[in-house]
Amino acid sequence: MSETVLVTGGSGFIGTWVLRALLARGIRAVVFDAHENPARWQRLLGARAAETPFVKGSLLDRALLARLFDEHGITHVIHLAVLLTPSCHDDPFAGCEVNVLGSVALFEQAKRSRVRGLSYASSMAVFGPEPDSDPASSAVVENRSPSFYGTFKKAVELIAEQYWLHSELPSVGIRPHVVYGPERDQGMTAGPSLAARAAAKGESFHINYRGVVGYDFVEDVADAFVRTALETPRGAHVVDLPSEPATVEQLVAAIDAVIPGAAAKITIDGPTLPRNDSCREHVITDILPDWRATSITDGMRRTIEFYSLG
Repeated sequence: MSETVLVTGGSGFIGTWVLRALLARGIRAVVFDAHENPARWQRLLGARAAETPFVKGSLLDRALLARLFDEHGITHVIHLAVLLTPSCHDDPFAGCEVNVLGSVALFEQAKRSRVRGLSYASSMAVFGPEPDSDPASSAVVENRSPSFYGTFKKAVELIAEQYWLHSELPSVGIRPHVVYGPERDQGMTAGPSLAARAAAKGESFHINYRGVVGYDFVEDVADAFVRTALETPRGAHVVDLPSEPATVEQLVAAIDAVIPGAAAKITIDGPTLPRNDSCREHVITDILPDWRATSITDGMRRTIEFYSLG
């Protein structure tokens, strides 16, 4: 049976890389998102952007979801659509609607349509403050999120478990840490990615935070979502990515190794971000034993090459 993968949030940073990975495998994808980003699609997908159907709408529109699954013959799902921390903090009701109820609507339709596999984005925020959060408000009880966003993500993990227990809907939740690479341009921790872009163009850049956090290269993250959606094992799993820990200075050194002298044009200052490591009881190699992560050295090189060729 042929495969058609629904990607919610497919206009976003990670979502577009997921589409690129699916197209490279020759797999048909359909995107469901509240917003389009044709410029990002053009930069990452090129002429192949036209091959991907785009459906604009809300996860809360259950009739639209049902039609989408039926008309496109959805067999697998990659769920990335979400309201991020600031939006959830400013309007918890809307955050709960999209992140929790929207996920339930999607899981319910996936169950009814008998999809063969589903992967979804969880977050390290379920354990504590996100790296992009305000360090002044980072106090947290162990394994308790201080944010609405992290709480909603934990709720979705528990909901996925219920859909396995009651309906045998298989799923894999993935918790990356700081995702970096080409096209990362939003949030405080976009700094290293933007610094790599600046270095490729011979420009100066200021990174406005310090501290040690884990980093995952975006192509690894996209591949994780694609593989776990297509190779979903029985059960409701939640796994962490390797998230290589590094200081901002180490990231700048990786940029300088590719473009000698670039470090002289990159300044670093700002708050020290919280390090909220997972307990790491379950990692992606539990599901994909052959998984290999891209090192920061190689990830920064590939990021710079992307911008140098663009």
